[in-house]
Parts: sequence; structure tokens; C-alpha cells
Amino acid sequence: MKNYLGVGISVGVLAGLWTQVSVQLGLVTWVAFIAWACFFAAGGGATGLRKGLAANLSGVVWGWLASLVAARVGFPGSLAIIVTVLAFVLCVQAAVSLLSFIPGAFAGTAVFFGTSFAFWPTVLALVVGACLGWASGLLGERIQKAVDGRPLAETGGPVEPSGPVTPAAA
Repeated sequence: MKNYLGVGISVGVLAGLWTQVSVQLGLVTWVAFIAWACFFAAGGGATGLRKGLAANLSGVVWGWLASLVAARVGFPGSLAIIVTVLAFVLCVQAAVSLLSFIPGAFAGTAVFFGTSFAFWPTVLALVVGACLGWASGLLGERIQKAVDGRPLAETGGPVEPSGPVTPAAA
């Protein structure tokens, strides 16, 4: 438990601040939490920031393109075909290293759909969420070091991976 005290404190404080600020400014609070989770799931640190955010934003763009096609095509089964193609693209784009975090791409598409196709508010919240993830990781490591006098790498806590994060083989 002690090894996660720093990140727990930093995430808790920043989550409370984000919630207050986002509500006051009318921003999409929940979308940032999805990007924040993707930051940690993609490995945290610089890798998690790059891959998580790139995948999230690609998902938004692909979702936006799919919504444009869906609005213009209206035959029975067209939505299922569009979703099939979209899911395929979200997976195969992982061949590009920067876009290799497949769950992030699906999360980006899902939050775009979940905001009723609000492109820019979704993008803004994803960027803020990824930055909050990065800030909470750095702040958490500093707090953890202050608590036990050692960096997180020595305590078994979250650290940036030494190698690239790749999707699991099917």
C-alpha cells in the first residue's frame, strides 16, 4: 500500500481540482478521466503520454469520419458495416508505433460518441486528461520519494517502462 501513496495523493488532489475547474468552465469532466486512465494503462511517463494521447486522438478522428459516413449512408445494415470497418482500422493502425495502444483508440472513439459527437470539447478534455496523467505521475513519484526516501523504481510502484509498450498478441 505504501508504494502507491504518492500516486494516490497526486491523483486524488488533481482529480478534485480538475472536477471543480471543469464543472465551472463547462468542460467535459469524465472524458479527461478516460484519457488519464489511458495514460497509466499505456505505461505512464513519456511513453504513456505519447501513446495514450495519440491513440485517443486517432480514435476521435476515426469516430468523426465514421459519423460523417453514417450520416450520409442510410441503407439497412450500414451502421454495422461502418462499425466493422472502424473497429478494423482502430486495430490495424497499431502497426504504427505511436498508435500501438489499441485500447486508447477504442476509448477515443467511445468518448467521441459518448459526447454526442462533440469533436473539439472531446479533444480538449482528452488532452487535459493526458496532461493530468503525466502531472500526477511526476508529482506522485516526488511524493513517494519524500515518503520513503526512494524512487518508485526501487519500491515496486509505477514507473515508465524501459522499453516500448506493445499490445498483447492474440
